[in-house]
Amino acid sequence: MATKTAAKKKKVSNENEDTAGKKDPSAGYNAYKKYGGHQYTGMQIGRSHHWHYDQGDWKETKITPDLWEISYAVTKRRVGHAPENSGVPVGTEYQWYIISHQHVKKLNANDYSTEMTGLKFKLAHKRADKKSWSTKAVTQRKHLVDFLKEIIDQLESAPIPIEFEFNGILYKGEGLPITQTCSEHVCYEIDITLNDESLGILKHYKSGWKMDRIEPELAKAIGAEIEEYFEHET
Repeated sequence: MATKTAAKKKKVSNENEDTAGKKDPSAGYNAYKKYGGHQYTGMQIGRSHHWHYDQGDWKETKITPDLWEISYAVTKRRVGHAPENSGVPVGTEYQWYIISHQHVKKLNANDYSTEMTGLKFKLAHKRADKKSWSTKAVTQRKHLVDFLKEIIDQLESAPIPIEFEFNGILYKGEGLPITQTCSEHVCYEIDITLNDESLGILKHYKSGWKMDRIEPELAKAIGAEIEEYFEHET
């Protein structure tokens, strides 16, 4: 499985040099890349960001017994520092659509812990030196509809059955492949639900299976079940 994964992932290099022979941090970011037969620029697929969010403002209004309207505003801050001259210019804007599972636990009369895992999909961007968005509202809506149809197909597909024992606890549930990460009947990101609780997305790296906020050994045990499934399927 690890060998297949390594073969699927393209080698990343942001060490493009400028005419002076020095490394240009922005060159790799701005260079054209290919994915699924289409060109794109920006951050290389497979790389990650890590942010801290300031104290935010979250408002919610109940619409039905199970549906709420929400609004959220906050400043997010990068963990560490971006390389000089890398990334997009200050003033660049984005519009994203987020699908997320929020796990909330009441701690006392006024406090709740909260964790969110899911996906975000870019609808449009606006360059710092432009006055208009990269796509019109009608096109954004069309792209969102296509994305949601993919998510529905994913939810309606047959999940990967999971059952194992770890540290004396029986875990039983399912894994739902993130279809955009699948290649040749093997998927490298799986949305995991065990014992009726959503745990988040299990990801495969060169070093093995990992999951945010889950102890490494448990993630490895879940990954072993996923690997066994794909080995039987292929």
